[in-house]
Amino acid sequence: MTLYCDINANNIIPASHRINSYIHFIKNKNVAIISNQTSVIHNTHIVDTLIQLNINVKKVFAPEHGFRGEKDAGEIINDNFDKKTGLPIISLYGKNKKPTKFQLENIDVILFDIQDVGVRFYTYLSTLHYVMEAAAENNIPVVVLDRPNPNNHYIDGPVLKKEFSSFVGLHPVPIVYAMTIGEYAKMINGENWIKKKCDLTVIKMKDYNREQEYQLPIKPSPNLPNTKSINLYPSLCLFEGTNVSIGRGTDTPFQQFGSPFLKGNYNFIPKSKNGSKNPKHKGLKCYGTNLQYLDIHLNSINLNWLINCYNETTNKEKFFNSFFDKLAGTNRLRNDIISGKNESEIKKSWQKDLKSFLQIREKYLIYR
Repeated sequence: MTLYCDINANNIIPASHRINSYIHFIKNKNVAIISNQTSVIHNTHIVDTLIQLNINVKKVFAPEHGFRGEKDAGEIINDNFDKKTGLPIISLYGKNKKPTKFQLENIDVILFDIQDVGVRFYTYLSTLHYVMEAAAENNIPVVVLDRPNPNNHYIDGPVLKKEFSSFVGLHPVPIVYAMTIGEYAKMINGENWIKKKCDLTVIKMKDYNREQEYQLPIKPSPNLPNTKSINLYPSLCLFEGTNVSIGRGTDTPFQQFGSPFLKGNYNFIPKSKNGSKNPKHKGLKCYGTNLQYLDIHLNSINLNWLINCYNETTNKEKFFNSFFDKLAGTNRLRNDIISGKNESEIKKSWQKDLKSFLQIREKYLIYR
């Protein structure tokens, strides 16, 4: 398990660490846990901790990237068994993305503990949605253990339109929405984004200040290896819907971008590696921009990188692919870039929807 900062340096106690705040929900119950490699209490996985406390953990459900967080983005994951505990690991990124009635049979309560990054197209949100929906349908309560949002310092991006809903965006929220996973769960419930309200409990963090910068102690997914990549992710992930690579298959994913159809002094060559077995432009020299050593910390989505790449590419007809509109949550962003609008003009078109979202968001904030 890869650590890149000391969790104690953040002076925040995630909800998972506050065992006395939630153990009464799970004691003497058959428990299912939604978790991955980020679901730790200090240096011990939450599954191991709860088993040591004689909690009857029956099975684990795992999201995209798998229980150990090592699988590629979009890679289909099969059910398995945990070698250490023998527990069944049920994939929610394989045959089904929503727990089935059979998979939830004899489960009394669901515990959700996954580190999110506060970005709409990060699929752990969709996993949360479908877990809550399945739980409501089967009358099973859900307890969400809250964790900090490392992109909590701004709100930006187009608000998703219903016709562009997909697993990389189910809800009418902007790309960056500045809510914790617990606050977001309350919003899913309160806005009736699932057919039937879920019996939901959110366990709060201790000493969390939403103005405080938070550095994740564990990689949330294979291609977000550090704080810079997480900060750049909301801006650079839009390139996933284009012919531009964001460095998957290198040592610095989401810290650079480039393409064989661009020009520049900087270049990189994507190669097959763990967490990115078949990266975009594998084996080809990609020309572009290296952001790794730039002293930047984004407080808004940067569209200029995307606009400039489109204007400079030698292959405009194939610059955008069908995935782009799903990531953007609208077709307007793509059309605005093609029509030659600049960043300021494009962002003005978001403001009305952002204002409406802020009013919705306000109802579900736990921390002030």
